[in-house]
Amino acid sequence: MLEHHETLVHEDVMKEEFVCNLSRCRGACCVQGNAGAPLEDEELKLLEECYPAVKPYLTPKGIAVIEKEGLHVKDFEGDQTTPCVDGDKECAYTIFEGGQAKCGIEKAWLEGKTSFRKPISCHLYPIRITKYPEFEILNYDRWSICSDACSLGAELKVPVYRFLKDALIRKYGEAWYQGLEQSAAASEI
Repeated sequence: MLEHHETLVHEDVMKEEFVCNLSRCRGACCVQGNAGAPLEDEELKLLEECYPAVKPYLTPKGIAVIEKEGLHVKDFEGDQTTPCVDGDKECAYTIFEGGQAKCGIEKAWLEGKTSFRKPISCHLYPIRITKYPEFEILNYDRWSICSDACSLGAELKVPVYRFLKDALIRKYGEAWYQGLEQSAAASEI
């Protein structure tokens, strides 16, 4: 583990290679799993604010689930997550374009309809964060549906933290990321 400001970064985040390969996985992370996307407390209000702009992008099934269950739900561990269609299928905010699952929230953001890009847990994947009162731990999450992303990352020689540069800057800031880059370079010596 690398101690970096108020975070501990698992060495796999620095050493493992990863680049999403949507042409192969087709966005499987949006449609598989045992719960919706984890949400941070401040994202609950952001979902409320952006939902009117996002709703036109969503599928009828997604809208029905959100209108029945709410913009977010508690999962089996008591954490806030996005709701899922049919309880455990795709995230209610998932849209489908060209045979790929994508985020309806992000589509609205890309078109300038909202300032909320998408849940940070989605933007940071395959990093998962475990929060403690004094610090956070960043771990690399291995999921079989991402095997093509691991292969592409190895082919392109892109470590997880570099693939997630924008997401890490969004979460922790530019200075934090630059420090991580420096620590990664120092550990390669």
